[in-house]
Amino acid sequence: MQDLLFLAHRIPYPPNKGDKIRSYHLLKYLSLNYKVHLGTFIDDSNDWQYTDKLKALCASTCYIELKPVLAKIKSVQGLLTGEPLSLPYYKNKRMQAWVNQTLSSYSITKVLIFSSAMAQYINKDHEVDMVVDFVDVDSDKWRQYAQRCKGLKHWIYQREAQYLLGYEKIIAEQARASIFVSEQEVELFKKLAPEVSHKVTHINNGVDCEYFSPESSFSTPYAKDDQIIIFTGAMDYWANVDAVVWFAKAIFPLISEQLPSVKFYIVGSKPTKEVLALDKDSIIVTGVVDDIRPYLAYAQLVVAPLRIARGIQNKVLEAMAMEKYVVATTAAMEGIVNQQDLAVTIADNINHMSAEIIRQLQKKIPAHQNRNFVLAQFSWDHSAKQLISLLQNQ
Repeated sequence: MQDLLFLAHRIPYPPNKGDKIRSYHLLKYLSLNYKVHLGTFIDDSNDWQYTDKLKALCASTCYIELKPVLAKIKSVQGLLTGEPLSLPYYKNKRMQAWVNQTLSSYSITKVLIFSSAMAQYINKDHEVDMVVDFVDVDSDKWRQYAQRCKGLKHWIYQREAQYLLGYEKIIAEQARASIFVSEQEVELFKKLAPEVSHKVTHINNGVDCEYFSPESSFSTPYAKDDQIIIFTGAMDYWANVDAVVWFAKAIFPLISEQLPSVKFYIVGSKPTKEVLALDKDSIIVTGVVDDIRPYLAYAQLVVAPLRIARGIQNKVLEAMAMEKYVVATTAAMEGIVNQQDLAVTIADNINHMSAEIIRQLQKKIPAHQNRNFVLAQFSWDHSAKQLISLLQNQ
């Protein structure tokens, strides 16, 4: 088999959050077709226990510890160098040395970059075909952040949006192909960088539908007779924090006023202080859980009230695979075609969202069609075959 260098900004395991779900499943399929050499950072000390899992998939690996606090301090160098702050955040001499050595030792000609910041380790002297999985248009995400902030944060986020877009354009020009997670992301990037539109395509996320199956047997984590609304996601991610705080303070009181037995569960790792402060009365913050599926299986409703979002939300697809009714904002449903027969409601304002949730909880509308939709449209097998075809055609 041919050798392939795979550079990812975060260890692709465990597949418990958006980017790691995508990078792991793509890596798993790539390992069946290539001898993969993986270079990646570990920014959570708990993830060191999973290195052997990935070594089994790879011909060689390089894991480098990344301490987020120190990386944030280092990223300030970008203000002096005229770079987006994301580049010095992930800049590392050991990683560069490993990349240089690996490309030389194995005569590698194909490289897959997962997240644009990792493209800084490839230069013209390497003489490789580079495919970049941007996943989302990250620069636009920073633009959205800037719109919700004032003062110094607004300036920093607005600067990052501008400088990162400039870098994304450079990388897309250098790459043989650029990948995004949805047609919507592709169309946005083509508008922002029309000069590279001929080299841009999309590969969908997928769902492990055998794992996320309503047929599996679980014990309920909830009290008897409670009606459960659930939100899932990494709770140290700003967009998720913004979503649950808005929902808990503005929307949930309208629901609980009419349906006192309703409980709102926020299920996800590393809840911030702002999220933990919500944990009282009928709102429960679980923190990390061993298995998210029982929480989904016994919930009456899944909400995705994201006001800041890019790409496809795995949390929505996983809920749909578990045959759950979903109430989501337009931003959360971007990249997922909202067919009329799906058990999904899109609502972007407080009154509409609360009314739709109350309606669904009272009527208990079935959601079998959601799983059928995911099975048909979001297969990791199909997405991985698209990626392999793209690599082999370079």
